[in-house]
Amino acid sequence: MTELWVERTGTRRYTGHSSRGARVLIGSDDVEGVFTPGELLKIALAACSGMSSDHPLARRLGEDYAAVIRVSGTADREQQRYPQLEETLELDLSGLSPEDRDRLLLVVNRAIDQVCTVGRTLKSGTTVTFGVAGDTSDAGS
Repeated sequence: MTELWVERTGTRRYTGHSSRGARVLIGSDDVEGVFTPGELLKIALAACSGMSSDHPLARRLGEDYAAVIRVSGTADREQQRYPQLEETLELDLSGLSPEDRDRLLLVVNRAIDQVCTVGRTLKSGTTVTFGVAGDTSDAGS
């Protein structure tokens, strides 16, 4: 299983790591060159949708099809959450008949609904636990 962790590199700045050697810079939205945690959530959703729909799209459009998935959503700062996220898949379907287009979009939506772990988790909600590990020795001893 891939290990994931973040290390603090400054005030409200972190570097995310995976045991596979990947890194991502994370920070607040007033820092250049970093993603905010909310942006990473949105990117994870878009990437998951893209990866989930990759096989049906490649079968119908060819292995080298071009696609962009845009994702947006404004945070509700009172509740500190994203009440809605919106994804838009941009790709050229001009070579398909209206019937083939509709059939492909049905298959793509079904694939995303069934396979995109990030989207399924966001839609259903999840339990998150948080703990603190550190020196638990008795300071008074």
